[in-house]
Parts: sequence; C-alpha cells; structure tokens
Amino acid sequence: MPGNSFGKIFKVTTFGESHGVLIGVVVDGVPAGLPLTEDDINFELKFRRPGALYTSPRIEEDKARIVSGVLNGRTTGAPIAIVVENRDVDTSYYEEIKYTPRPNHADMAYIFRYGFENWDYRGGGRASGRETVARVAAGAIAKKLLMLIGTQVASCVESIGEATIDGDIDFENALKSRLLSTRACRKEYDEKFRVLLELISSEGDSVGAVIRGIVIDVPRGLGEPVFDKVKADLAKAMFSIPGVVGFEIGLGFNAALKRGSEVMDEIVVMNGDIRWKKNIYGGILGGVTTGEPIVFRVAFKPTSSLKKPMRTVDLRTMKEVEIVVRGRHDPCIGIRGAAVVEAMTALVLVDHAMRSGLIPTTKLSQKDIEIISERWERYRRCLLGQGYQ
Repeated sequence: MPGNSFGKIFKVTTFGESHGVLIGVVVDGVPAGLPLTEDDINFELKFRRPGALYTSPRIEEDKARIVSGVLNGRTTGAPIAIVVENRDVDTSYYEEIKYTPRPNHADMAYIFRYGFENWDYRGGGRASGRETVARVAAGAIAKKLLMLIGTQVASCVESIGEATIDGDIDFENALKSRLLSTRACRKEYDEKFRVLLELISSEGDSVGAVIRGIVIDVPRGLGEPVFDKVKADLAKAMFSIPGVVGFEIGLGFNAALKRGSEVMDEIVVMNGDIRWKKNIYGGILGGVTTGEPIVFRVAFKPTSSLKKPMRTVDLRTMKEVEIVVRGRHDPCIGIRGAAVVEAMTALVLVDHAMRSGLIPTTKLSQKDIEIISERWERYRRCLLGQGYQ
C-alpha cells in the first residue's frame, strides 16, 4: 500500500509536491468540538517557514486554509482538510538537470521505483522537505489536543556539525529556542552556530545537525506492546522525515558502551510518588511511558544540494558527468527540521493518548474545551509575548 498515511485513530494523510500547486493534509479522527482556526495552524507553520536567516531563500507565506471539518470555529468530527499553496515555484533549474540525478538525493531511488517517465523531478517531488509543511499543519492540531492532558512537546538544535552544546537542556530551553535563528538549545550558543553557518554558506557547502526532543507531563502507560511501542512509533515517525539518518532515546547508543551497573536507573520515591532516579532511558521502558519526560535525539544529514561540483550520470548517454546544484536550499536542514520533529512527536503521542482513552475520540465536553483553550493561549503567550529570558 502507498505510505502516505500515519497513525491509527488520529490519522494523517499528506498530499502534494514541492513544485506542485499546493501541499495538503487530511486529518481524520479529530473529535468534534475542538476550537480550531487557521491562525492556530499558521502559528506552528511559521517556525518551519523558508525565507528566514539560515534557511532556503524560497519565499513562501505558508498560510494554511482549512477547507473541511471545521464549522463556526470548531471541529465537526469530519475529516479536516488543510491546504497550503506553493507560490514561489521556479522549476527552470530542474529542467536543466532532469537527466542527471543529484547525488545524495532520492532522485535515482525514485526513478528505480516509479520509472523515469513517471518521476517528478521538480525539486524532489514528494521526497522534498516541502512535504513536511503538511506534517506541521497536522501537528498543530495534535499539539492542541494534547493540551487536554497537559502534555507539551518541544525541540531544539543540540549540535550543528561538530559544534555541540554542553550542559543540561531542559524543556524551557527547547521551547524558547523557537525565538532564535539557529534554534540552539541554549541562547549563548546561538552566535557560535551563526558563525559556523556563515562560514559553511560562504563555501557553498552544508552541515548536519542533531535535534533534541523533550516531552513533559507525559501520562504513564502509553504504548501498546509489542509492535506499537511508543519508542517504535517515535522511531518510525522520525525516520519518515526527509534527511533524518539517526534516532536514539534516552542514553541511546551510549548505553551500549556501558556496564549494566553504570546505567542502572533506580526506582525511588519522590514526594510520595514513584519515580526513576535519573531517567536514563528517556521516559520509556518496555515501549511504555513511565511518566518521566520523554527525551530523544534525531540526527539530520547535511543538505544534499551543494554549490560544489559533484559527479553523477547522464541517463541519456550513461556517461559520468559533473554538475553543480544551483537552486535554493538550506545550509542546515536540521534548523527547520526541529519544527517537523515536534509535529511528528505530537502525532505519535496524541494517537496513543486516544488509543488509551485519555482523549475523547468522538466529541469534547465543554470542560475539555475550556481546559484546551486556556492552556493553548498560555502556550502561545509564552512564545509571542515574553521573548527569550
């Protein structure tokens, strides 16, 4: 079956291509009564929008239009369709390299799968990062629903290339990273990341990044062993994001370098409640949430499009040739990727919360609506009114 959908109860299906008319998403399974406006969607979309410092110079407003599933400002229980127009499209360069697939891109893999005659060569088509607009739009709805149970998701850039942030990173750091041009997990590293990105851009090169994800106020017991573990669904969600090459939760790969006695996370009583002393395994054990914060890391590869000569094959002659990818590209896709990581995390958790009966699947009560509305406004005010402190 085509892999364009994600989720079981809260189900998301994306459509559209990088250089097509629009990008869109259909979100099914949203209970009736959720207050939802285009402004809610646009609030989240602005954090992955191109055209800002250290992002693609492609200028897209990324204004969402809700075309079904909402009446008088509330969801009806019907599928919600959201579209975002592609306005700043330039396919001229892709006509030039139509027969010379770009190294490190999905070009050749898509040709193998679908055939050259059916391949959308315009900016990568469905394989483009542009598709993630739809995910962030759906993630806005998921984030708003999660407000009912108090769960909040944030992410930030922990490292760009070899420049890595030292010290603890908490949820507040991750949330407020949205106010920084580099999405650095700590404000004092923003300038260091800026200098590196300026150097990389001036050389026509690109660089990878590691994103830290943090989820707080997570209900205990989310996850359905053995194949629908929360960590398994998170891994699938992250690896579905274009450019992601690695995922680890908690201590991750470093745990493999330790002895069992070194990574023993003892169970303790804190303020009369059962807790884990160090949260070494990132809030998930046996694939089920423990109630501790979920902490994970996602690795993004360097942007594949470089302004440097690279070798490929001309499919018309089957001879090796040299190309330079012009176009408009981010020097570090991880910066905007942070917003996509948040969205995919929210999609996983809202689906599991609904499967566990913690969020209604048919309609919200008036009390539910009041709780969500108050918490959502507080969340927006935190980012709109206070600045980084």
